[in-house]
Amino acid sequence: MRIIILGFFFMIWLVGLTIRLLQLQVFEHPRLRTEVLEQNQNRNTIHPKRGTIYDCTGNILARSLPIQSVFFSPFKGEPSHLQLEKIKKLKKVLNLSENELQNIYKRIERNASFIWIKRKVDPEKEEKVRRLSLSGIYFLEENKRFYPHGKLAAHLLGRVNIDDIGASGIEYKYNSVLEGKKGEHLILRDAKKREYRFEILKEPEAGKDLILTIDETIQYYAEKELGKAMLKTGASWGTVIISQPSTGEILAMANYPTGDLNNPPPMPLSLDRNKAIHHNFEPGSTFKIVTASAALEARKVKLTDSFDCSKGFIRVAGKTIRDHELFGVLSFPEIIIHSSNVGTIQFGQLIGEEIFFKTIRAFGFGQKTGIDLPAEEKGIFRPLDNWTKISASSLSIGYEISVTATQMLQAINAIANKGFIISPKVVKKILNSPDIATEKPYRRRRIISERTALILTSILQKAVQRGTGTTARIRGYKVAGKTGTAQKFDPSIGRYSSTVHTSSFAGFVPADNPVLSMVVVIDEPKGPYSGGEVAAPVFREIASLVLRQLHIPKQEEQLNTIIAERRLRQVER
Repeated sequence: MRIIILGFFFMIWLVGLTIRLLQLQVFEHPRLRTEVLEQNQNRNTIHPKRGTIYDCTGNILARSLPIQSVFFSPFKGEPSHLQLEKIKKLKKVLNLSENELQNIYKRIERNASFIWIKRKVDPEKEEKVRRLSLSGIYFLEENKRFYPHGKLAAHLLGRVNIDDIGASGIEYKYNSVLEGKKGEHLILRDAKKREYRFEILKEPEAGKDLILTIDETIQYYAEKELGKAMLKTGASWGTVIISQPSTGEILAMANYPTGDLNNPPPMPLSLDRNKAIHHNFEPGSTFKIVTASAALEARKVKLTDSFDCSKGFIRVAGKTIRDHELFGVLSFPEIIIHSSNVGTIQFGQLIGEEIFFKTIRAFGFGQKTGIDLPAEEKGIFRPLDNWTKISASSLSIGYEISVTATQMLQAINAIANKGFIISPKVVKKILNSPDIATEKPYRRRRIISERTALILTSILQKAVQRGTGTTARIRGYKVAGKTGTAQKFDPSIGRYSSTVHTSSFAGFVPADNPVLSMVVVIDEPKGPYSGGEVAAPVFREIASLVLRQLHIPKQEEQLNTIIAERRLRQVER
């Protein structure tokens, strides 16, 4: 009987054991397996080495270098107060902020098995941490973005975040090319979490390299001279863009104020705002090249036509618009040369609103240039249906429209290219990339005739020789350009201010065969404020250095004048 009872209980125990084994090994196996894996291993992403960015001559502008990051993985059963003691020892060495400490403490309270202490620490701090020999503190190799020239082209290059993902500029626009493909590694440990080894599950694939159109030396010249002008004038911001007109390639894009990409300012968003493409402003008289183009294309004016500007002002729809000085009777070229508002409005009224609107659109205003940089503004240009009685006159002299410096560069390039418009670009090639086009071709489109472009080039030369742009003259070279001085609208008084201005200059050199074009914009200069006093000298200083850098020989003044006049006579026929 006893044997039967023992056998019965044994059978019950065996059935129960079988049921429990089925429960653990079959029904709950996925859950339990996951728990075991979570306790004994961690999967982490391996960020690949980011692609290098070069200038057009092969100089490195941005690269990634290996660097150590510190993480903490507590031992099993280790009291929390001992864990906190370790973190406190690291606080001083790694300069941990209160916010960082709170995040670490929260992770410890949740019994996390992998806790970042500090990402991407410099070698000196890394060595100090190693000397502490703290249990559970480990190092993981990552990559850190490094910019050899610090501030150089900061807004153009942009920045990356802690995970090496592009946050602005080229780094953001071409992130998918530069970042490569992520890998994955496994961190394995024993039951007591004391022994570690790393196992690569998936190798990362390095990012592709970029070659920019930017020239490091020309970029340096642009930033140096812009900085000098900003300090001299006390202006609020400024930008300089230099390009090769025939291709639209940007050789330099400088902004002020700026910051060091290796030590970003407390508000890194200030480095994300590239004024050359983001900021809209009313261009003022530099826009007269568009008005003059429309008048010449529509055959509404001839070079011999004259306009009476002797009053020094003109009334349009009840508004009075004045000249910056008193003129007499001016010919069409003289109006542009001396930048007469009164004269420009008079020949602007001959164009016709529809033709004028189409010409402005053809020059690319009110739409993005297509430059390969993120968050480009398209400016503000109202539809023809929203024009008022004064709109055509205001637009003639560069008001009632907001543009970017890049749009103005594209417009002056159309004159330099004898009537063809070309979208600007900053990336020349993508390296090591068989599946991506290595070099982007440029596309050009005719917007004005060669005749119109040559006439305007001749007039813009004279504007520099003896007009408002004389401070842009460069000894031995023919410069074509136009100054701009725009009053800024003051919303507090509901009208344009007489004391706050935006000064600009747009030009190219040599005028008959341009190798470089440039736009200079300086906002709210203190003291002298005209484009001729503030922006044109910056053009002169930078262009002189660049011409020397590019080994462009000086021109024979007399011979060049004869050639230019002969070409203009041929066009007029």
